[in-house]
Amino acid sequence: MRFGKDPDFDRRFRDTFAAEHEAAARGEVMPWLASPTGALSLILLLDQYPRNAFRGLPRMYATDAFARTIADQALRLGHDQATEPMLRPFFYLPFGHSEGVADQERSVALCSSLPEPVPTHARGHRDIIARFGRFPHRNAIVGRLSTAEEICGLAAGGFQG
Repeated sequence: MRFGKDPDFDRRFRDTFAAEHEAAARGEVMPWLASPTGALSLILLLDQYPRNAFRGLPRMYATDAFARTIADQALRLGHDQATEPMLRPFFYLPFGHSEGVADQERSVALCSSLPEPVPTHARGHRDIIARFGRFPHRNAIVGRLSTAEEICGLAAGGFQG
């Protein structure tokens, strides 16, 4: 998996899947949850799409809670295990994107059997939440003030994702 910032990709991705994202965000495609591929599509539209389409805007996190709900339901249905291993991390990312400790622990547990670098990234996310109680790199985007410790952590090369 490769995650990076590419404005051209973000624009093409936003334009191509905008209608699908909006339908998913409104809960209009919930029947997709019945199949592993459909559930994965929902998760991608609710968790990954906004991070590219709305990069740098509060809206990039607007469907995170819904993505976690869908991911939880998909896991209970065993959809992650019915999907090829290289796609399984996408079922788990909504938990790793959460600022909740329990979600982070769940992400680490789910990712522990996957090949590197997935488990290392999951532990890194969890460690940030354990240290700060939130992702400091989101502060400016969502209108939160950063603490001195967060500013120092980011300046020292802390998580920028």
